[in-house]
Amino acid sequence: MTSTVPALGTATAEGSALQAVLLDMDGTLVDTEGFWWDVEVEVFAALGHTLDEAWRHVVVGGPMTRSAGFLIEATGAAITLAELSVLLNEGFEDRIDRALPLMPGAARLLAELSAHEIPTALVSASHRRIIDRVLASLGPHHFALSVAGDEVARTKPHPDPYLLAASRLGADPARCAVVEDTATGVAAAEAAGCRVIAVPSIAPIAPAPRRTVVSSLEEVDLPFLQSLMTYPAPPSAG
Repeated sequence: MTSTVPALGTATAEGSALQAVLLDMDGTLVDTEGFWWDVEVEVFAALGHTLDEAWRHVVVGGPMTRSAGFLIEATGAAITLAELSVLLNEGFEDRIDRALPLMPGAARLLAELSAHEIPTALVSASHRRIIDRVLASLGPHHFALSVAGDEVARTKPHPDPYLLAASRLGADPARCAVVEDTATGVAAAEAAGCRVIAVPSIAPIAPAPRRTVVSSLEEVDLPFLQSLMTYPAPPSAG
């Protein structure tokens, strides 16, 4: 797909240059959204509860405090949020230590962004302990920085993680392209004023103004990301 790639800063109109790319992790770069659900099912089974498959769409893409809190309330399980968070993180770490499948097109996209020295950040609702394990496999050299869900006062769907990443990169959020796989992540990126590419993993995401929906990262390359900057700028978060 990749053709002749303009250098960073090249713009088709004044102020339209791509300044940074901000990438979600679970379900976007690594095929792990199903891992979380499998761990949740196992942990609650050990507690004597069966999770309803319909709840999967409720918890996908959200911060652990929201997802775990919902499951505790829905099941009535006798466990605290702190205790459950430890069990879920441990179960997830065990799975990614055994296998960490990349989403199709992820390795190629990361290599392309690195080759063209595009400032890139990993922005996830997962905790730092999880992000660091995944970064070791993805290649930390691909990222200028990462933002974890337990490092911000308000994580996704709030705009804070994306605003923080853009600020640390010295980028205008409106000149940042965000790639996300869930409605929660899309909401966070749009609230931050970023251009959004949605690659739905578990639940469908509808197209919307200033939002582009694709079926796979294999459809996303640097010229594609740069082309998004030619559209009218979305409003920035206040």
